[in-house]
Amino acid sequence: MPLPAVWDTPPTGYAILVPDGWFQLHLDPDERDRSIVALADRQFAGIDTAPVLKERLIRDLRKQAKVAHREGGVELYISLLTVEGLPLASSLLVSLLPDGWPGCRTAHDLAHRLAGTGRPAEVRKLDTAGDAVRTRKDDVSDPESPLGSTLATTTVSYHVPVPAGRQWLTLTFSTPMERLVPKMVELFDIVAGTLHWE
Repeated sequence: MPLPAVWDTPPTGYAILVPDGWFQLHLDPDERDRSIVALADRQFAGIDTAPVLKERLIRDLRKQAKVAHREGGVELYISLLTVEGLPLASSLLVSLLPDGWPGCRTAHDLAHRLAGTGRPAEVRKLDTAGDAVRTRKDDVSDPESPLGSTLATTTVSYHVPVPAGRQWLTLTFSTPMERLVPKMVELFDIVAGTLHWE
């Protein structure tokens, strides 16, 4: 598989390996409803007493999927993994920025720009996808929020320039598992490392 430096034309696609137990939700309007219903059916299999909860899940997922697609989202992975009955809540949103980051041709350009705005960013080498800009944001819980107690959330993003083009692919991982953040972030880094161009 060629590295980004030897691509003459942009790749036609990408692939990424996610853990078993992560559900792939297509964000394309022609496919997303089918994916959302399949996820809801899976989560409520054998439970006939919660139609209101199932309908709320479908409605919330439709809303999130529409917003994600409007912002360049291509696909969304949602973790359905549990350990001893505890859900390992996490997600991965894959987005494509058609016009990329104006003025940034390389990961080093983008890291420099983000550093200038006070956002910590580092360039990481992905073995089969080239250089990427990695950012991390830790939001703390806010019991004073007018929406009630919100969960602390950790978000790790990888911004990867598409070889021989202006587009950028972004992998945005998120988890509210405050006590498991180090292990979850380690998992996110491993998954990002599987990205490769096709």
